[in-house]
Amino acid sequence: MPEKQTRFHMANEERPCLCNIGDRFDYRGLGQEVQVEHIRAYICKPSSSTDKAVIVIQDIFGWQLPNTRYIADMLAANGYIAICPDYFVGQEPWKPSDDWSIFNDWLKTRDASRVDREADAVLKYLKQQCGAKKVGVIGFCWGGMAVHHLMLKNPELKTGVSVHGVIKYFEDRYSLLHPTFFIFGESDEYIPIEQVTIMEQKLKQHCKVDYNVKIYPGHTHGFVHRKREDMNPKDKPFIEEARKDIINWLNKYI
Repeated sequence: MPEKQTRFHMANEERPCLCNIGDRFDYRGLGQEVQVEHIRAYICKPSSSTDKAVIVIQDIFGWQLPNTRYIADMLAANGYIAICPDYFVGQEPWKPSDDWSIFNDWLKTRDASRVDREADAVLKYLKQQCGAKKVGVIGFCWGGMAVHHLMLKNPELKTGVSVHGVIKYFEDRYSLLHPTFFIFGESDEYIPIEQVTIMEQKLKQHCKVDYNVKIYPGHTHGFVHRKREDMNPKDKPFIEEARKDIINWLNKYI
Protein backbone atom coordinates (compact mmCIF):
# COMPACT_ATOMS: atom_id res chain seq x y z
CA MET A 1 0.00 0.00 0.00
CA PRO A 2 1.41 3.43 -0.87
CA GLU A 3 2.45 5.93 1.74
CA LYS A 4 -0.64 7.89 2.75
CA GLN A 5 -0.79 11.55 1.91
CA THR A 6 -1.62 14.26 4.42
CA ARG A 7 -3.34 16.69 2.12
CA PHE A 8 -7.14 16.96 2.30
CA HIS A 9 -9.26 16.81 -0.83
CA MET A 10 -12.64 18.48 -0.99
CA ALA A 11 -15.20 17.94 -3.70
CA ASN A 12 -16.13 21.05 -5.62
CA GLU A 13 -19.20 22.51 -3.91
CA GLU A 14 -20.71 23.14 -7.31
CA ARG A 15 -20.19 19.49 -8.21
CA PRO A 16 -20.41 17.42 -4.99
CA CYS A 17 -19.68 14.09 -6.68
CA LEU A 18 -16.78 14.25 -9.10
CA CYS A 19 -18.07 11.45 -11.30
CA ASN A 20 -17.50 10.85 -14.98
CA ILE A 21 -19.83 8.56 -16.88
CA GLY A 22 -16.97 6.59 -18.39
CA ASP A 23 -15.36 5.72 -21.69
CA ARG A 24 -17.26 2.62 -22.80
CA PHE A 25 -20.22 4.32 -24.47
CA ASP A 26 -20.58 1.81 -27.29
CA TYR A 27 -20.53 -1.39 -25.22
CA ARG A 28 -23.79 -3.30 -25.60
CA GLY A 29 -23.26 -6.22 -23.22
CA LEU A 30 -23.34 -9.99 -23.64
CA GLY A 31 -26.26 -10.72 -21.32
CA GLN A 32 -29.96 -9.98 -21.27
CA GLU A 33 -32.51 -8.01 -19.28
CA VAL A 34 -34.97 -9.86 -17.04
CA GLN A 35 -37.74 -9.02 -14.60
CA VAL A 36 -37.01 -9.81 -10.96
CA GLU A 37 -40.20 -9.23 -8.98
CA HIS A 38 -40.64 -5.43 -8.91
CA ILE A 39 -37.35 -4.51 -10.61
CA ARG A 40 -35.55 -4.96 -13.90
CA ALA A 41 -32.09 -6.49 -14.03
CA TYR A 42 -29.27 -7.26 -16.43
CA ILE A 43 -27.91 -10.80 -16.15
CA CYS A 44 -24.98 -12.55 -17.77
CA LYS A 45 -24.16 -16.22 -17.21
CA PRO A 46 -20.89 -18.11 -17.72
CA SER A 47 -20.49 -20.72 -20.43
CA SER A 48 -20.55 -23.59 -17.93
CA SER A 49 -23.04 -24.17 -15.11
CA THR A 50 -22.19 -22.87 -11.66
CA ASP A 51 -23.78 -22.29 -8.27
CA LYS A 52 -21.77 -19.11 -7.68
CA ALA A 53 -23.16 -15.65 -8.34
CA VAL A 54 -22.29 -11.99 -7.86
CA ILE A 55 -24.76 -9.13 -7.55
CA VAL A 56 -23.41 -5.98 -9.23
CA ILE A 57 -24.71 -2.73 -7.77
CA GLN A 58 -24.72 0.35 -9.97
CA ASP A 59 -23.24 3.77 -9.40
CA ILE A 60 -25.23 7.01 -9.75
CA PHE A 61 -25.49 6.52 -13.52
CA GLY A 62 -27.76 3.52 -13.15
CA TRP A 63 -28.02 -0.16 -13.97
CA GLN A 64 -27.91 0.35 -17.75
CA LEU A 65 -24.50 2.06 -17.80
CA PRO A 66 -22.33 0.20 -20.36
CA ASN A 67 -19.30 0.35 -18.06
CA THR A 68 -21.14 -1.49 -15.30
CA ARG A 69 -22.49 -4.12 -17.68
CA TYR A 70 -18.95 -4.63 -18.90
CA ILE A 71 -17.93 -5.53 -15.34
CA ALA A 72 -20.87 -7.93 -15.05
CA ASP A 73 -19.74 -9.62 -18.26
CA MET A 74 -16.18 -9.78 -16.93
CA LEU A 75 -17.45 -11.58 -13.83
CA ALA A 76 -19.39 -14.03 -16.00
CA ALA A 77 -16.22 -14.69 -18.02
CA ASN A 78 -14.59 -15.63 -14.72
CA GLY A 79 -17.24 -18.22 -13.89
CA TYR A 80 -19.92 -16.29 -11.99
CA ILE A 81 -23.56 -15.66 -12.70
CA ALA A 82 -23.54 -11.86 -12.68
CA ILE A 83 -26.68 -9.82 -12.19
CA CYS A 84 -27.03 -6.03 -12.13
CA PRO A 85 -30.48 -4.99 -10.84
CA ASP A 86 -32.05 -1.55 -11.04
CA TYR A 87 -31.56 -0.50 -7.43
CA PHE A 88 -33.18 2.85 -8.21
CA VAL A 89 -36.38 0.88 -8.91
CA GLY A 90 -37.43 2.83 -11.96
CA GLN A 91 -36.28 6.24 -10.75
CA GLU A 92 -34.10 8.13 -13.21
CA PRO A 93 -30.34 7.72 -12.80
CA TRP A 94 -28.10 10.75 -12.68
CA LYS A 95 -27.18 12.20 -16.05
CA PRO A 96 -24.00 14.17 -16.85
CA SER A 97 -26.19 17.03 -18.11
CA ASP A 98 -28.08 17.31 -14.79
CA ASP A 99 -27.61 20.32 -12.54
CA TRP A 100 -25.03 19.42 -9.89
CA SER A 101 -26.51 21.99 -7.51
CA ILE A 102 -29.44 19.61 -6.91
CA PHE A 103 -27.31 16.47 -6.57
CA ASN A 104 -27.58 16.18 -2.78
CA ASP A 105 -31.37 16.48 -2.93
CA TRP A 106 -31.43 13.88 -5.72
CA LEU A 107 -29.29 11.55 -3.62
CA LYS A 108 -31.67 11.75 -0.66
CA THR A 109 -34.34 10.02 -2.74
CA ARG A 110 -31.98 7.13 -3.51
CA ASP A 111 -30.78 5.89 -0.14
CA ALA A 112 -28.04 3.26 -0.39
CA SER A 113 -28.96 1.95 3.05
CA ARG A 114 -32.48 1.09 1.89
CA VAL A 115 -31.76 -1.67 -0.57
CA ASP A 116 -32.78 -4.67 1.50
CA ARG A 117 -36.02 -5.42 -0.33
CA GLU A 118 -34.26 -5.41 -3.69
CA ALA A 119 -31.38 -7.52 -2.36
CA ASP A 120 -33.81 -10.11 -1.00
CA ALA A 121 -35.67 -10.25 -4.33
CA VAL A 122 -32.46 -10.76 -6.30
CA LEU A 123 -31.17 -13.41 -3.88
CA LYS A 124 -34.45 -15.31 -4.22
CA TYR A 125 -34.24 -15.07 -8.02
CA LEU A 126 -30.64 -16.29 -8.09
CA LYS A 127 -31.43 -19.27 -5.89
CA GLN A 128 -34.71 -20.30 -7.46
CA GLN A 129 -34.15 -19.41 -11.11
CA CYS A 130 -30.38 -19.76 -11.49
CA GLY A 131 -29.45 -22.45 -8.97
CA ALA A 132 -27.08 -20.18 -7.08
CA LYS A 133 -26.01 -21.32 -3.63
CA LYS A 134 -23.14 -18.93 -2.91
CA VAL A 135 -23.63 -15.25 -3.64
CA GLY A 136 -21.40 -12.21 -3.23
CA VAL A 137 -21.88 -8.56 -4.08
CA ILE A 138 -19.83 -5.79 -5.66
CA GLY A 139 -20.77 -2.13 -5.95
CA PHE A 140 -19.35 1.08 -7.36
CA CYS A 141 -19.60 4.54 -5.74
CA TRP A 142 -23.30 4.62 -4.68
CA GLY A 143 -23.24 0.86 -5.06
CA GLY A 144 -20.16 0.69 -2.84
CA MET A 145 -22.22 2.30 -0.09
CA ALA A 146 -24.93 -0.28 -0.68
CA VAL A 147 -22.35 -3.07 -0.37
CA HIS A 148 -21.18 -1.62 2.96
CA HIS A 149 -24.77 -1.62 4.18
CA LEU A 150 -25.43 -5.19 3.04
CA MET A 151 -22.22 -6.44 4.66
CA LEU A 152 -23.61 -5.10 7.95
CA LYS A 153 -27.11 -6.49 7.49
CA ASN A 154 -27.58 -9.45 5.15
CA PRO A 155 -26.64 -12.89 6.50
CA GLU A 156 -27.10 -14.67 3.14
CA LEU A 157 -24.29 -12.96 1.26
CA LYS A 158 -20.84 -14.55 1.42
CA THR A 159 -18.67 -11.53 0.74
CA GLY A 160 -18.62 -8.00 -0.65
CA VAL A 161 -16.40 -5.67 -2.67
CA SER A 162 -16.94 -1.93 -2.24
CA VAL A 163 -15.26 0.02 -5.04
CA HIS A 164 -14.78 3.72 -4.22
CA GLY A 165 -17.83 3.56 -1.96
CA VAL A 166 -18.41 6.84 -0.16
CA ILE A 167 -17.35 6.53 3.49
CA LYS A 168 -18.90 9.54 5.19
CA TYR A 169 -22.39 8.02 5.43
CA PHE A 170 -21.13 4.99 7.38
CA GLU A 171 -19.18 6.51 10.23
CA ASP A 172 -18.83 4.10 13.17
CA ARG A 173 -20.58 1.25 11.31
CA TYR A 174 -17.86 -1.34 10.89
CA SER A 175 -19.10 -4.53 12.58
CA LEU A 176 -19.19 -6.39 9.28
CA LEU A 177 -20.84 -9.81 9.00
CA HIS A 178 -18.81 -10.97 6.00
CA PRO A 179 -15.32 -10.56 4.51
CA THR A 180 -15.22 -7.26 2.65
CA PHE A 181 -12.73 -5.72 0.24
CA PHE A 182 -12.61 -1.91 0.02
CA ILE A 183 -10.98 -0.29 -3.02
CA PHE A 184 -10.01 3.39 -3.21
CA GLY A 185 -8.02 5.67 -5.48
CA GLU A 186 -5.24 7.67 -3.86
CA SER A 187 -6.30 10.87 -5.65
CA ASP A 188 -10.06 10.49 -5.24
CA GLU A 189 -11.31 14.04 -4.69
CA TYR A 190 -14.64 12.82 -3.31
CA ILE A 191 -13.21 10.42 -0.73
CA PRO A 192 -10.37 12.14 1.15
CA ILE A 193 -7.46 9.87 2.00
CA GLU A 194 -7.88 10.89 5.65
CA GLN A 195 -11.33 9.26 5.67
CA VAL A 196 -9.80 6.03 4.40
CA THR A 197 -7.18 6.12 7.16
CA ILE A 198 -9.86 6.58 9.83
CA MET A 199 -11.90 3.79 8.25
CA GLU A 200 -8.95 1.40 8.53
CA GLN A 201 -8.54 2.29 12.20
CA LYS A 202 -12.25 1.69 12.86
CA LEU A 203 -12.19 -1.65 11.07
CA LYS A 204 -9.19 -2.73 13.11
CA GLN A 205 -11.10 -1.88 16.29
CA HIS A 206 -14.53 -3.29 15.46
CA CYS A 207 -14.41 -5.77 12.59
CA LYS A 208 -14.16 -9.46 13.49
CA VAL A 209 -14.16 -10.85 9.93
CA ASP A 210 -11.54 -10.65 7.20
CA TYR A 211 -11.27 -7.34 5.36
CA ASN A 212 -8.86 -5.51 3.13
CA VAL A 213 -8.54 -1.81 2.36
CA LYS A 214 -6.42 -1.12 -0.70
CA ILE A 215 -5.47 2.26 -2.12
CA TYR A 216 -4.33 2.38 -5.75
CA PRO A 217 -1.68 5.09 -6.26
CA GLY A 218 -2.45 8.12 -8.36
CA HIS A 219 -5.99 7.16 -9.27
CA THR A 220 -9.22 9.09 -9.06
CA HIS A 221 -12.84 8.23 -8.38
CA GLY A 222 -14.23 5.56 -10.69
CA PHE A 223 -11.01 4.29 -12.25
CA VAL A 224 -11.86 0.58 -11.82
CA HIS A 225 -14.87 0.51 -14.11
CA ARG A 226 -15.25 3.89 -15.78
CA LYS A 227 -11.87 3.92 -17.49
CA ARG A 228 -11.05 1.69 -20.43
CA GLU A 229 -7.90 -0.29 -19.82
CA ASP A 230 -6.78 0.18 -23.45
CA MET A 231 -6.98 3.99 -23.60
CA ASN A 232 -4.14 5.17 -21.38
CA PRO A 233 -0.99 3.03 -20.95
CA LYS A 234 -0.34 4.60 -17.54
CA ASP A 235 -3.77 3.57 -16.26
CA LYS A 236 -3.76 0.05 -17.66
CA PRO A 237 -1.67 -1.77 -15.02
CA PHE A 238 -3.69 -0.32 -12.14
CA ILE A 239 -7.06 -1.03 -13.75
CA GLU A 240 -5.99 -4.59 -14.49
CA GLU A 241 -4.53 -5.03 -11.01
CA ALA A 242 -7.75 -3.85 -9.37
CA ARG A 243 -9.89 -6.17 -11.48
CA LYS A 244 -7.58 -9.09 -10.76
CA ASP A 245 -7.75 -8.26 -7.06
CA ILE A 246 -11.54 -8.29 -7.24
CA ILE A 247 -11.65 -11.71 -8.90
CA ASN A 248 -9.13 -13.13 -6.44
CA TRP A 249 -11.18 -11.86 -3.50
CA LEU A 250 -14.41 -13.31 -4.87
CA ASN A 251 -12.70 -16.62 -5.66
CA LYS A 252 -11.46 -16.81 -2.09
CA TYR A 253 -14.82 -16.28 -0.37
CA ILE A 254 -17.47 -17.57 -2.78
